[in-house]
Amino acid sequence: MLNNKNILLGVTASIAAYKTANLVRLLKKKGANVKVIQTPKSLDFITPLTLSTLSENPVYSEMINEDYKTWNNHVDLGTWADIMLIAPASAKTLSKMSNGDCDNLLLASYLSANCPVYFAPAMDLDMYKHSSTKKNINNLVKSSNILIPPSSGELASGLYGEGRMEEPENIISFLEKDLLNKSPLHGKKILITAGPTLEKIDRVRYISNFSTGKMGVSLARVGAELGAEVILIKGPTNANINHINIKQIDVVSADEMLEEVLSYREQIDIGIFAAAVSDFKPKKYNSKKIKKSDGFNEIKLTLNKDILLEFSKFKKENQFTVGFALESNNEIDNAIKKLEQKKLDLIVLNSLNDENAGFGYDTNKISIIDSNKQIEDYKLKPKYEVAKDIFNKIIKEI
Repeated sequence: MLNNKNILLGVTASIAAYKTANLVRLLKKKGANVKVIQTPKSLDFITPLTLSTLSENPVYSEMINEDYKTWNNHVDLGTWADIMLIAPASAKTLSKMSNGDCDNLLLASYLSANCPVYFAPAMDLDMYKHSSTKKNINNLVKSSNILIPPSSGELASGLYGEGRMEEPENIISFLEKDLLNKSPLHGKKILITAGPTLEKIDRVRYISNFSTGKMGVSLARVGAELGAEVILIKGPTNANINHINIKQIDVVSADEMLEEVLSYREQIDIGIFAAAVSDFKPKKYNSKKIKKSDGFNEIKLTLNKDILLEFSKFKKENQFTVGFALESNNEIDNAIKKLEQKKLDLIVLNSLNDENAGFGYDTNKISIIDSNKQIEDYKLKPKYEVAKDIFNKIIKEI
């Protein structure tokens, strides 16, 4: 859930600031991009050198960078972030956040943030229990900021009780769980087919195509990041993905892919059929290598079953299906025909006439046609961004 997320970490003046070194390390291990803002007083507790080294970004603490006489733009920092996390959040900073005070770079960036803001309080027991602190926390929560409750334990004062900033591992878990629960596809099960199929002629030869599976794998990745449980049924390619929300099933032939698809037909909410399935297979498989000397001069072919057409026979009313069409002529007409024949809700059209798009490329250019035959064209983009466009369209439709 945190992979590729831009996380702006605010560090305030608390003894718990020492934990932020491990917090930054764990965020980076999750694949997040991390920038750190420290309040001036927090520099007494942990050095910018430590946090800049771990985050692989400069650490900001003042509105003006005195070394270069440049402005540290709080608006840019606030709008860059996908998530703002203030940890530790001292009683003083909580009070300023609650009242809209803006006397340092961290608070200015907080007021400029257009993203979810999480805060993890850290203070002594009596400070945390004080009515003014509780009032400030309640005001922040009412303003849609998200509290990461402190844990109980031994405090710096020697007292025992609430007020300890939650451990970095638990903060990470809190963020991931909260993001998952708020994800637009949380609770949805999605089936995605990807890659080519391989139809064996004999033990050394086969019929296939140039599909790399990159588009389907990108779709699986985006679906998982949006909170869905993804079943990825993938033909033989080198494109793989490892994600806790993705179950990858590797197949070889069209018959194997069909079998796996139909085994999940009752379970899924959304089906995205991005695989380039071979239309034909040899009528007869030879268990030995065919020799030229045997007078071999032709291969008799037979049609594979159409996986999408077979699935459409069992499609339930509440299931949403998306197909792909790769066309070279009469592109729109052919795509609409497929849309109607296979009872699709959307069809994604690829044109063989577009440069740097389709098989083998890291980029793609698509048009999406809906069930009302409305067409939306998209520019050439990396396949991961194309996958986002497709899911944005799906989310609008379901």
